[in-house]
Amino acid sequence: MILFSSSRAAFISTFFLLLVCFGSPQVIAQQADQSVKTIATLDVPRYLGAWYEIAKFPNWFQRKCASNTKAVYSAKSDGNLRVQNSCKTASGETTEAEGLARQIGAKDSPKLEVRFAPEWLSFIPLVWGDYWVIDLDPQYQVAAVSDPRREYLWVLSRSPQIDPKVYADLLQRLKKQQFDIQKLELTTQKN
Repeated sequence: MILFSSSRAAFISTFFLLLVCFGSPQVIAQQADQSVKTIATLDVPRYLGAWYEIAKFPNWFQRKCASNTKAVYSAKSDGNLRVQNSCKTASGETTEAEGLARQIGAKDSPKLEVRFAPEWLSFIPLVWGDYWVIDLDPQYQVAAVSDPRREYLWVLSRSPQIDPKVYADLLQRLKKQQFDIQKLELTTQKN
């Protein structure tokens, strides 16, 4: 049996605790290589308007949405964005949610945060969700939005239907970003 001096034992215990909490340098480097990549810049005025949901990762806050899911973004006088989400439930009713989006960083940052909680709760960081634009065609007609942990994913289009080749190409780019595209649910868009 080997005994350590108390200072050496404390050092080793601390080292292993840090290793467990923060990972080895190789794990940290690997995680950095696997982070979600956003587009380089976002021209917010061009992004404004209606976007139809083509597909999404299933999530709890859209569980009642059966079809016709859409988001409309408009500019507010304070520089933030108004977000108006809507969808049809299985019973045919329209449900809506109004939220607020704000850019993180520069005016052309593709990283935004969105809040649907009441304004008086906006000081709580947990009410803000990451909204990162990770893919966007040059004409601002098809987009993919996610978060840094790949928990959420939405494929959006300016029209209710998307060209199958454009969708297939987008899926390939999402696979390269290590998204499990098998989890995507297609969204029904009815007239």
